[in-house]
Amino acid sequence: MSGYSLFRWVNRLSPVQLIFLFYFIAVIAATVLLALPAAQQDGVNLPFIDVLFTAVSALSVTGLSTVTIAETFSTTGIVMMAVILQLGGVGVMAVGTFIWMIIGKKIGLRERRLIMADQNQTSFAGIVRLVKEILVVILIIELIGFLILGTYFLQYFPTVKEAYFQGFFGAISATTNGGFDITGQSLVIFQDDYFVQFINMLLIIFGAIGYPVLIEIKAFLFSKGNSEQPFRFTLFTKVTTLTFTGLIVAGAVFIMLLDIDGFFSDKSWHEVLFYSLFQSVTTRSGGLSTMDVSLLSEPNHLFMSLLMFIGASPSSAGGGIRTTTFALVVIFIFTYARGKRSIRLFNREVYEEDLLKAVTVTLMAFIFVFTATVIILIVEPFELSYILFEVTSAFGTVGLSLGITENLSTLSKTIIMFLMFIGRVGIITFLFIFQDNKRSGKYHYPKEKMIIG
Repeated sequence: MSGYSLFRWVNRLSPVQLIFLFYFIAVIAATVLLALPAAQQDGVNLPFIDVLFTAVSALSVTGLSTVTIAETFSTTGIVMMAVILQLGGVGVMAVGTFIWMIIGKKIGLRERRLIMADQNQTSFAGIVRLVKEILVVILIIELIGFLILGTYFLQYFPTVKEAYFQGFFGAISATTNGGFDITGQSLVIFQDDYFVQFINMLLIIFGAIGYPVLIEIKAFLFSKGNSEQPFRFTLFTKVTTLTFTGLIVAGAVFIMLLDIDGFFSDKSWHEVLFYSLFQSVTTRSGGLSTMDVSLLSEPNHLFMSLLMFIGASPSSAGGGIRTTTFALVVIFIFTYARGKRSIRLFNREVYEEDLLKAVTVTLMAFIFVFTATVIILIVEPFELSYILFEVTSAFGTVGLSLGITENLSTLSKTIIMFLMFIGRVGIITFLFIFQDNKRSGKYHYPKEKMIIG
């Protein structure tokens, strides 16, 4: 294919197809970088499938890994991984837009459509300003997290360099919901340090609650006294915040109750509180852990699988079906059961198109997770609960594991990589790859009722 033919082929791609192409190129670039000898420690000979798996996991900010990061990658490799996490957490097009602005390139209509697809937005209005604000907010959060953790880690690590390096990577991993660690034990070594846990929970929440929510909160804080009209939060922010908070609280309560006579039976009240709360927060998409989650009961594993399936909020660093999708589907079920047709929230009515998207995403996510679970269950010797936990962790780009990741076959690792990728870019974006760009005809066929249920 000549250069001109390649250009014409790329130019015919839709924005969503281009986004997938860019992410595919980013995966290749990340794999090449992590495969370099300089990125790995001396004597390490990492198989290609494991390098690829780590690259996909980092770019999708999942955190599942077939290797121990601290024992496998050099300082150079860990810095590379931090950059990849940043790229995956903020979004390929957001980072690309930032670079375009630095070099003075004009952000045209096509680029704006790409940003819309990557950030799951529905309007051109203010899209470039949105990207600027996302980058500023995330970088400020990471900088503050880095300074707090790095300074606090001076009491844990022997040198200033190591303490701040741990703080640097930890802040990026938590904020981007990457779930990787360079301690070799996630946050288990801080299981009695509630300050470290609290800071990490805040960073995970900032990365998972949704960038538009953070930007609206910033606008609210800076608008006090500067406007005659009261600030009004959007319906998206209200539903997202309420659902996100509800899932964290309900998740912590159920995680505690399901193991109150098991893992938590000999723990003090504050240990139970922080163990339960941290695991609930990290299932939003964080992937970091203060304990070996395999010690929890099987009912807890299944419940946490549900939390990971839901995942984080739209336009965030997390994956899953997303919190707003879950909220709309649940509300729709109750609304339909009461004999009503339209969904009303906070004195606003939800578009039928958004409801259709929510139902479609949930159904397709269930099909993906179910199919992946069945295939892996056939080829692997592990129990169903272990495999379902791994699958939902990948789809939700969470990164928690019951310890089977490194023992999976190449086929299972490939399936997990696919789920991580889909979880990051989103099911709607994935489905739009196959969208027919041709205009539909102006005529319609006669409609006919069907028996349902």
